[in-house]
Amino acid sequence: MSTPRTRPTPVPAAPSGDQAGRSWLGRQARRAVRPFWVVPALWSGGAIALGLVVPRLDSTGLADLLPFLFPGDVEGARSVLSSIAGAMITVTGLVFSNTMVVLQLASSQFSPRVLQTFLQDRVTQHTLGVFTATFVYALTVLRSLADAGDDPVPQLAVTLAFALVVAAVAMFLLFINHITASVGISNILHRSARETRDLLQRGRGARRDLPEERPELADLGHQHVVLARRSGYLDALDVDQLCARARQHGARIEVLHPLGTFLVESRPLAVVHGARSGDVDWDQLLHRHVDLARERSLQQDVAFGLRRLVDIAERALSPGINDPTTAVQAVDQLHDLLHRLATEPDPWPVHVDDEGTPRLVTRETTFEQLLDLAVDEIAHWGHDGLQVPRRLRAMLDDLLVDATPEHRTALQAKQSRLAALDTAG
Repeated sequence: MSTPRTRPTPVPAAPSGDQAGRSWLGRQARRAVRPFWVVPALWSGGAIALGLVVPRLDSTGLADLLPFLFPGDVEGARSVLSSIAGAMITVTGLVFSNTMVVLQLASSQFSPRVLQTFLQDRVTQHTLGVFTATFVYALTVLRSLADAGDDPVPQLAVTLAFALVVAAVAMFLLFINHITASVGISNILHRSARETRDLLQRGRGARRDLPEERPELADLGHQHVVLARRSGYLDALDVDQLCARARQHGARIEVLHPLGTFLVESRPLAVVHGARSGDVDWDQLLHRHVDLARERSLQQDVAFGLRRLVDIAERALSPGINDPTTAVQAVDQLHDLLHRLATEPDPWPVHVDDEGTPRLVTRETTFEQLLDLAVDEIAHWGHDGLQVPRRLRAMLDDLLVDATPEHRTALQAKQSRLAALDTAG
């Protein structure tokens, strides 16, 4: 087995503690799942602004320069805007109901962990946004008509309401086509695998141009144990800032758990080696650069991407569903991900500064652990069938062709266990 290797991690100049913490937490918040209501709320806010501004443009004479404006009187404008508002709120309820049905279907039939992909779907969010914006805009313009008195009809504002209705119809047709395709198992599997591949691609640069020398972890003296301030999943680490802080204070930080681990409040999170008494508040510093989340995500946790695919395969193999073809499709996507992992060495969990001094030690998930995650549960629930065992054997045979020497032992051992499981079955 080859010796694990590491790559020097460039350490930027450390900004002030509060500034660095806030900036990183802000980046994590932007990477996390954006609340479903944000996009519709932005559309509605823009509609209110338009509803207040556009009626005033008619008095500027700008409307006289535009053709095809609304030709009716005030009563006609009120009737049109009232009809638009009523129709839009009805269709908005329909779209929202269909979205909830899709989320419930995906959760019950595939896995609750794929809901994040639907919550991040921009087509659904913008469809709801256009509908709510049209409704809110129509009500806002109606308010201006109620206060208009003898003022002329806001032709430009009413015409814009027509344009929003046309846009809403177009978005509705797009939404129907999109939501129908979104519940297809092929699209769900592909989307989950694509997000995991993107994460692997972002981390691939850390495995290139690795020096052969493995850094020595010297004894730095006093150790300080940092406890978790709250319960949650270890979802992300700000590696650059943790290295910079450790270098600044001549210490080395050791994270005690791999990403995706659930930590209980007041249990050990990390150990700081070389932490001098009164030097710095290490508890506050680490929690500023470590994300303990309520649920796992694909910010940095590759294992969570494989877990989602495995969950879909297990659900498909359950007696209530009994769909081995779907399980095989999940294995196809796992095959692609495992091939990318098998052709590269496991990252050595030591991050060094520009001078080659170890500053951060993490717990990395190895290829063998990811292989166990991807294969064992599916093999257990699918060993009585024909498709799943055959597909798993073919996957392992193919992975052995391009796998690095350090991963072949794990693959061969997995082949032996599958053969023993088939014999026992």
